[in-house]
Amino acid sequence: MRVGLFSVGRLKAGPEKELAARYIDRFAKAGPAIGLELGKLAEVGESRAGNAETRKREEAAMLEKALPDGAVLILLDERGKSLDSPAFADLLAGFRDSGKRELMIAIGGADGLDPALYERANATLCLGKMTWPHQLVRILLAEQLYRAVTILSGHPYHRS
Repeated sequence: MRVGLFSVGRLKAGPEKELAARYIDRFAKAGPAIGLELGKLAEVGESRAGNAETRKREEAAMLEKALPDGAVLILLDERGKSLDSPAFADLLAGFRDSGKRELMIAIGGADGLDPALYERANATLCLGKMTWPHQLVRILLAEQLYRAVTILSGHPYHRS
């Protein structure tokens, strides 16, 4: 199964981009052995619309364009379900083992995600009750993807 990331907001050159890239690279190298490959990485600029609802709608349209046909969609949202790392790994493995070929995890913009996306989503997850800037969310998500691979493969990286 190919795992892609969609993010509203672009990472500029610097330590955040380098750290996210390091974990994405680790995921890309370790994942194929257990059936998880790196998919599309889609970064889009924030909408410049005059109000939040229009911005969310425009950003959702960009996500829909980047979303492969039939892909599993996981949204990150502060109201989503909180999982520990083994449960996140199990979620990914469950989609993979059910024969899904594509999965996209979406990080919304500053205004959040369009309500229509929640109806389309297969899961909505949160990384905690605190609000995080998209740069840090990308790092956290990249690390958790790599951690999921190590959990599923029995690698000692994850210790609880």
